[in-house]
Amino acid sequence: MCNLYRMTQTRSEVAAWFDAVDAAEGANFGEEVYPGYPGLVVADGNLLAMTWGFPLVLKGAKGQPLKPKPVNNARTDKLGTFFWRHSFEERRCLIPLTGWAEAQGAKGRMTRTWLSLPDAELFAAAGVWRQSDEWGACYSMVMTDSAGTDAAEVHERMPVLLAPEDQSQWLEGTPDKALPLCRGWTAPLVIDRTDQPWAKGAAAQPGLL
Repeated sequence: MCNLYRMTQTRSEVAAWFDAVDAAEGANFGEEVYPGYPGLVVADGNLLAMTWGFPLVLKGAKGQPLKPKPVNNARTDKLGTFFWRHSFEERRCLIPLTGWAEAQGAKGRMTRTWLSLPDAELFAAAGVWRQSDEWGACYSMVMTDSAGTDAAEVHERMPVLLAPEDQSQWLEGTPDKALPLCRGWTAPLVIDRTDQPWAKGAAAQPGLL
């Protein structure tokens, strides 16, 4: 699953790439995006800033509500469940990124392995979004089985990557037309195994539902 991704292009570059209106003026976000923090999405023809992760409200031992946790990954096989269904049917988005990271190595000494598309300045992952009482507009990245792809060397799941010719179908197609796009990326990927420590903030999130 993806608990960290990178988006190194400027807002204006992203807006131009996706032919979207830059509506994220004043948004504050970093080049590395973590669950619970702002990231950029393309929805309804606009480039918007939203919080990465749907809020999951848990209760403590005495029934008191706890601080919401960001569910930042949506499993393809769960898109028809109550938690995701309305967003998948009505509010799909594109998540611009330049690479995503997975943790590899022994516990306590995990490092970042970055995955990206060869010679691609920018690409898109499939996302869903909604409005929330806790964080306002928020989004989640759709994940699928990585079997048969280069990403399987690193993790059993990977983001659903959308080729340019498939992006309008994801955004505007019916759920029956959009669901078949939720498949592994079988074209080559660049895999960069680094010695960068895996950030505690990324590793500690609940991530996938």
